[in-house]
Amino acid sequence: MVGQSDRALAGPRGIGAARIGDVMPGKFYEDPIDDYLPQNGNRGYRVSRYELELEYKVSSNRLAGRAEIVAVTTGTRDRFALDLSQALTVSKVFVNGAKAAKYTHQRGKLTITPRDKVPAGGVLRMVVQYNGTPTPTRGVWGEVGWEELAEGALVASQPNGAASWFPCDDHPSSKASYRISITTDSPYYALANGTLMRKQVKAAQTTWVYEMPEPMASYLATVQIGHYGKHRIEAPRATLPMQAVLPQRLRAAFDHDFARQPQMLAVFTEAFGPYPFEGYTVVVTDDELEIPIEAQGISVFGANHCDGKRGHERLIAHELAHQWFGNSVTIAKWRDIWLHEGFACYAEWIWSEASGGPSADHLARTAHRMLSVLPQDIVIGDPGPEKMFDDRVYKRGALTLHTLRLRLGDPSFFDLLRAWTTRFRHASVTTDEFTDLAGHYSEAPLRDLWADWLYGMPLPALPAAGVVAAKGDS
Repeated sequence: MVGQSDRALAGPRGIGAARIGDVMPGKFYEDPIDDYLPQNGNRGYRVSRYELELEYKVSSNRLAGRAEIVAVTTGTRDRFALDLSQALTVSKVFVNGAKAAKYTHQRGKLTITPRDKVPAGGVLRMVVQYNGTPTPTRGVWGEVGWEELAEGALVASQPNGAASWFPCDDHPSSKASYRISITTDSPYYALANGTLMRKQVKAAQTTWVYEMPEPMASYLATVQIGHYGKHRIEAPRATLPMQAVLPQRLRAAFDHDFARQPQMLAVFTEAFGPYPFEGYTVVVTDDELEIPIEAQGISVFGANHCDGKRGHERLIAHELAHQWFGNSVTIAKWRDIWLHEGFACYAEWIWSEASGGPSADHLARTAHRMLSVLPQDIVIGDPGPEKMFDDRVYKRGALTLHTLRLRLGDPSFFDLLRAWTTRFRHASVTTDEFTDLAGHYSEAPLRDLWADWLYGMPLPALPAAGVVAAKGDS
């Protein structure tokens, strides 16, 4: 996601332990997993897989779904909860092959009581059948989740919109593999994350089945439905399948505006390490969108971003960079959002420099001048939920990285970025993990850099270009 003014201990290594909580007898209450979204996320289990079977009627915006959620319990308990919008009605719930003894659906939580207790470390297989008219989730960030378009649907769930269309553990630290099956009217093209495994036409409907084997946070799961055509992006010596899904009327403008994506991918692969997924798809909707959106393996743009003038190329770079920073390496808590957006913003500057545009240093100093006249009232290492998508988090996060680059020098800086994406590939991360790793690439302590840039409000001065801190400086 890109910034608002432009209109955008966990993971596989221990999230179960991080979510275990004591439950008072007769009371289903626990401290929030994330203070920024206290209603989201659930304890007592770790999801390993979602299998979603969806049927969508475009004309009436009606969704019928069957969700199978496979998890492992982290403790013995009476009840388990999933996040699910109240706009959807639950009709049946099964746990490990048997009807649930009880379930309630209130205030966005589907709370399930199994007929038989599941021991700690046991398999928890929940099947939920549901239907309704999906509506976006409203919050301080606007409306997110399932959105009805003029001719189709769009899903953009950051940060808490996944529950608008399927029952889930809706928090970025909960990552799982997915299979998503979509049945809709045959004139429409349906896209979801991952590789298209099967397409079947039956009468007036088509079923599309996609598989995403790499772990994915729920907010990155998506469905895109529209009058689209598939367009393969050709590139000499291309090593990654790249394609577009867009209306035919935008094809010529797209071919011009998005033509440099293969070169962009090559630049980012060199800077950040191997691309983390099996392919990459760009969706351009027939509608205009205020901002583009990333999903795992997919970026979504509006018709207004395809102007035939290459006027939005920095946004193309930004969304592609999120495949590394946000989709593969995903924050464990929303307070660390700069690890997504600051890195994607800095990728814009790297692409500009590599493609013959203004250098990253020039863009950094321009951004610094812009920020210097804005209120100095934000801490990007913990901006608060209302400000976590503030453009200052994006720009100042990028400036933090540029300062680190000047401090380390290019060889160590880019070695650090590649180590970051390799060590934490498909995992969940914290700011402390990044700063700890960065310390291994610096001869001098970096405490002052983190204190000033991540945890101080006043905007620090940028070092002079090419200046590297002396050994022993602190």
